[in-house]
Amino acid sequence: MVWVPLLLVAYVVAGVGCVRVCRASLAAGPHATPGGTDELTVCEAAYLAGGPLRVTDLTLVSMHRARRLLLAHTGWATVVDASGGDELERAVLGAIGPGGQSPVPAVRPVVAAAESVRLLAEGLVERGLAVSEEGRREVAAGVRAVRAGFLLTLVLGAVAALLVPTEERGLVVAAFALPLVGSGLCLLIGRAEVYPYTRWASPAGQRLLSGLSSADPLTALATRGPAVLEPELRAALRG
Repeated sequence: MVWVPLLLVAYVVAGVGCVRVCRASLAAGPHATPGGTDELTVCEAAYLAGGPLRVTDLTLVSMHRARRLLLAHTGWATVVDASGGDELERAVLGAIGPGGQSPVPAVRPVVAAAESVRLLAEGLVERGLAVSEEGRREVAAGVRAVRAGFLLTLVLGAVAALLVPTEERGLVVAAFALPLVGSGLCLLIGRAEVYPYTRWASPAGQRLLSGLSSADPLTALATRGPAVLEPELRAALRG
């Protein structure tokens, strides 16, 4: 019965992984505040669809089309009008700097980490439309734990089968089948139920996103990303 300790290890690892991903998904689940969840601004839609960098891209393109900023296909952003603007636009101007010109790849992460983007994200989390950063990390770690448990159980089962005589291998395979099947089912369920919580938008946020029309160019950019832009602007954002 030298394979029994290996079986116990497989059960423990598989069980811990499944429990961890279930707890993480429950903790990450949205707790919506009554009211205020039926409409999205274009910036909120951008965050839910693509996170802080999508908000940054939306702001850059919006300023470019308003002729407050020039985005060159070479990947440089040049300030045309530094007056006024909302918090996100001021964050862009601050990231570009007093020189009035900066490479877009240097601007994007600075704006994505700005206070205005953080407050936008916190508001969406409070409304139950977005998943918190901590929640995404916990769910992703839980999924990795289940996947590791599945692979480890597979390896331990193969090793255990090699350690016993041929006539006992059927018993060993049957014993390892339960943790293996349990981990596998948890992974399959995770793709349908847990994976949404590794995205920016919660299921409630995703439902609102699916109801948005892409007729407006900025809304299309917010929901679908830079792929909808003309080649020059795509080149400018890629830098």
